[in-house]
Amino acid sequence: MNLKLHNVPADPWELLHEWLPSNENPERPVVTVATVGLDGIPDARTQLLSEYDEHGFYIHEDSRSRKVAQLAANPGAAIVARFPEEARQLVIQGLAEVASAEEQARAYANRSEYLQQLAWQNTIEFASLPQEDRIESWAAFKAAHADGIGQPPTWIGHLIRPLRLSFWIGSAETASRRVDYTRASVTDPQWTVKLLAG
Repeated sequence: MNLKLHNVPADPWELLHEWLPSNENPERPVVTVATVGLDGIPDARTQLLSEYDEHGFYIHEDSRSRKVAQLAANPGAAIVARFPEEARQLVIQGLAEVASAEEQARAYANRSEYLQQLAWQNTIEFASLPQEDRIESWAAFKAAHADGIGQPPTWIGHLIRPLRLSFWIGSAETASRRVDYTRASVTDPQWTVKLLAG
Protein backbone atom coordinates (compact mmCIF):
# COMPACT_ATOMS: atom_id res chain seq x y z
CA MET A 1 0.00 0.00 0.00
CA ASN A 2 1.29 3.45 -0.88
CA LEU A 3 0.50 5.25 2.36
CA LYS A 4 1.30 8.66 0.92
CA LEU A 5 -1.64 8.32 -1.47
CA HIS A 6 -3.96 7.97 1.52
CA ASN A 7 -2.33 10.69 3.65
CA VAL A 8 -1.52 8.11 6.32
CA PRO A 9 1.77 8.63 8.17
CA ALA A 10 3.98 5.59 8.75
CA ASP A 11 4.63 6.78 12.32
CA PRO A 12 1.55 6.83 14.61
CA TRP A 13 3.09 9.52 16.80
CA GLU A 14 2.45 12.04 14.03
CA LEU A 15 -1.27 11.45 14.43
CA LEU A 16 -1.04 11.31 18.22
CA HIS A 17 0.58 14.74 18.38
CA GLU A 18 -2.17 16.05 16.12
CA TRP A 19 -5.05 14.47 18.03
CA LEU A 20 -3.98 14.79 21.68
CA PRO A 21 -3.35 18.05 23.57
CA SER A 22 0.22 18.74 24.59
CA ASN A 23 1.26 17.75 28.10
CA GLU A 24 1.57 21.44 28.95
CA ASN A 25 -2.14 21.96 28.32
CA PRO A 26 -3.88 21.93 31.75
CA GLU A 27 -7.08 20.59 30.16
CA ARG A 28 -6.42 16.86 30.18
CA PRO A 29 -8.51 14.48 28.07
CA VAL A 30 -11.12 12.35 29.83
CA VAL A 31 -10.68 8.78 28.60
CA THR A 32 -12.10 5.35 29.32
CA VAL A 33 -9.56 2.91 30.77
CA ALA A 34 -10.35 -0.80 30.53
CA THR A 35 -8.63 -3.56 32.49
CA VAL A 36 -9.23 -7.26 33.11
CA GLY A 37 -10.91 -8.00 36.43
CA LEU A 38 -9.53 -10.58 38.82
CA ASP A 39 -12.56 -12.70 37.85
CA GLY A 40 -11.63 -12.43 34.16
CA ILE A 41 -14.49 -10.05 33.34
CA PRO A 42 -13.57 -6.73 31.67
CA ASP A 43 -13.75 -3.63 33.86
CA ALA A 44 -13.75 0.01 32.75
CA ARG A 45 -13.94 3.54 34.13
CA THR A 46 -13.38 7.12 32.97
CA GLN A 47 -10.42 9.16 34.19
CA LEU A 48 -7.90 11.72 33.05
CA LEU A 49 -5.06 10.90 30.69
CA SER A 50 -2.26 12.59 32.61
CA GLU A 51 0.33 12.76 29.85
CA TYR A 52 2.02 10.81 27.08
CA ASP A 53 5.48 10.53 25.55
CA GLU A 54 7.44 8.31 23.19
CA HIS A 55 7.07 5.41 25.65
CA GLY A 56 3.30 5.48 25.96
CA PHE A 57 0.39 6.85 27.97
CA TYR A 58 0.21 7.70 31.67
CA ILE A 59 -2.72 7.33 34.05
CA HIS A 60 -2.77 7.85 37.82
CA GLU A 61 -4.87 6.50 40.64
CA ASP A 62 -4.96 5.43 44.28
CA SER A 63 -2.70 2.45 44.95
CA ARG A 64 -5.52 0.80 46.92
CA SER A 65 -7.91 0.86 43.97
CA ARG A 66 -9.40 -2.15 42.22
CA LYS A 67 -7.71 -1.10 38.99
CA VAL A 68 -4.22 -1.25 40.52
CA ALA A 69 -4.84 -4.80 41.76
CA GLN A 70 -6.10 -5.76 38.32
CA LEU A 71 -3.05 -4.34 36.52
CA ALA A 72 -0.75 -6.13 38.95
CA ALA A 73 -2.43 -9.44 38.10
CA ASN A 74 -2.80 -8.78 34.35
CA PRO A 75 -1.02 -5.81 32.74
CA GLY A 76 -3.25 -5.84 29.66
CA ALA A 77 -5.14 -2.55 29.35
CA ALA A 78 -6.97 -0.41 26.82
CA ILE A 79 -7.72 3.30 26.59
CA VAL A 80 -10.49 4.90 24.55
CA ALA A 81 -10.43 8.64 23.84
CA ARG A 82 -13.37 10.28 22.05
CA PHE A 83 -13.27 13.54 20.13
CA PRO A 84 -16.92 13.96 19.12
CA GLU A 85 -16.46 17.47 17.73
CA GLU A 86 -14.01 16.10 15.15
CA ALA A 87 -15.83 12.76 14.71
CA ARG A 88 -12.74 10.91 15.90
CA GLN A 89 -11.93 8.11 18.32
CA LEU A 90 -8.59 6.72 19.47
CA VAL A 91 -8.27 3.20 20.89
CA ILE A 92 -5.03 2.18 22.59
CA GLN A 93 -4.24 -1.39 23.57
CA GLY A 94 -1.08 -2.28 25.44
CA LEU A 95 0.68 -3.43 28.57
CA ALA A 96 0.85 -1.45 31.80
CA GLU A 97 3.74 -1.00 34.18
CA VAL A 98 4.26 1.22 37.21
CA ALA A 99 5.52 4.66 36.16
CA SER A 100 8.75 6.09 37.51
CA ALA A 101 8.72 8.06 40.76
CA GLU A 102 9.80 11.15 38.83
CA GLU A 103 6.87 10.89 36.43
CA GLN A 104 4.41 10.32 39.27
CA ALA A 105 5.68 13.41 41.11
CA ARG A 106 5.49 15.53 37.95
CA ALA A 107 1.96 14.40 37.16
CA TYR A 108 0.78 15.12 40.72
CA ALA A 109 2.36 18.58 40.68
CA ASN A 110 0.50 19.35 37.45
CA ARG A 111 -2.89 18.41 38.90
CA SER A 112 -5.30 21.13 39.98
CA GLU A 113 -5.61 21.90 43.69
CA TYR A 114 -8.98 20.15 43.72
CA LEU A 115 -7.57 16.95 42.20
CA GLN A 116 -4.58 17.01 44.54
CA GLN A 117 -6.94 17.16 47.52
CA LEU A 118 -9.10 14.46 45.97
CA ALA A 119 -6.05 12.18 45.92
CA TRP A 120 -5.96 12.48 49.71
CA GLN A 121 -9.65 12.34 50.58
CA ASN A 122 -11.23 10.11 47.97
CA THR A 123 -11.46 7.08 50.26
CA ILE A 124 -14.16 4.60 51.25
CA GLU A 125 -14.21 6.12 54.75
CA PHE A 126 -14.74 9.62 53.37
CA ALA A 127 -17.42 8.40 50.97
CA SER A 128 -19.28 6.84 53.91
CA LEU A 129 -19.67 10.18 55.72
CA PRO A 130 -22.93 12.15 55.57
CA GLN A 131 -22.86 14.94 53.00
CA GLU A 132 -22.61 17.73 55.60
CA ASP A 133 -19.64 16.02 57.25
CA ARG A 134 -17.99 15.53 53.88
CA ILE A 135 -18.31 19.22 53.07
CA GLU A 136 -16.99 20.23 56.50
CA SER A 137 -14.06 17.81 56.33
CA TRP A 138 -13.19 18.93 52.80
CA ALA A 139 -13.13 22.60 53.84
CA ALA A 140 -11.06 21.84 56.94
CA PHE A 141 -8.46 19.90 54.92
CA LYS A 142 -8.25 22.71 52.37
CA ALA A 143 -7.74 25.32 55.09
CA ALA A 144 -5.06 23.24 56.79
CA HIS A 145 -3.11 22.95 53.52
CA ALA A 146 -3.34 26.53 52.29
CA ASP A 147 0.40 26.50 51.52
CA GLY A 148 0.13 23.48 49.23
CA ILE A 149 -0.91 19.85 49.21
CA GLY A 150 1.94 17.39 49.02
CA GLN A 151 1.76 14.07 47.20
CA PRO A 152 0.04 11.32 49.22
CA PRO A 153 1.83 7.98 49.71
CA THR A 154 -1.06 6.22 47.98
CA TRP A 155 -0.60 8.15 44.69
CA ILE A 156 0.58 5.86 41.90
CA GLY A 157 0.91 6.07 38.15
CA HIS A 158 1.00 3.56 35.33
CA LEU A 159 2.59 3.75 31.92
CA ILE A 160 0.65 1.90 29.24
CA ARG A 161 3.01 0.97 26.44
CA PRO A 162 0.99 0.51 23.24
CA LEU A 163 0.85 -2.61 21.10
CA ARG A 164 -2.01 -1.32 18.96
CA LEU A 165 -3.24 2.16 18.11
CA SER A 166 -6.51 2.48 16.22
CA PHE A 167 -7.55 5.89 14.88
CA TRP A 168 -11.25 5.98 13.94
CA ILE A 169 -12.14 8.82 11.60
CA GLY A 170 -15.79 9.58 10.92
CA SER A 171 -17.41 11.69 8.23
CA ALA A 172 -20.92 12.94 7.50
CA GLU A 173 -20.15 12.78 3.77
CA THR A 174 -18.82 9.24 3.46
CA ALA A 175 -18.17 6.04 5.41
CA SER A 176 -15.92 6.11 8.45
CA ARG A 177 -12.57 4.31 8.42
CA ARG A 178 -9.83 3.27 10.81
CA VAL A 179 -6.09 3.59 10.60
CA ASP A 180 -4.61 0.69 12.58
CA TYR A 181 -1.03 0.56 13.83
CA THR A 182 0.27 -2.64 15.41
CA ARG A 183 3.67 -3.88 16.54
CA ALA A 184 5.03 -7.19 17.77
CA SER A 185 6.16 -5.96 21.20
CA VAL A 186 6.10 -2.79 23.29
CA THR A 187 9.78 -2.19 22.48
CA ASP A 188 9.52 -2.81 18.74
CA PRO A 189 10.14 0.48 16.86
CA GLN A 190 8.49 -0.85 13.69
CA TRP A 191 4.75 -0.39 13.20
CA THR A 192 2.53 -2.22 10.71
CA VAL A 193 -0.10 0.10 9.26
CA LYS A 194 -3.48 -0.93 7.83
CA LEU A 195 -6.53 0.94 6.64
CA LEU A 196 -9.75 -0.74 7.89
CA ALA A 197 -13.45 -0.19 7.58
CA GLY A 198 -14.93 1.97 10.29
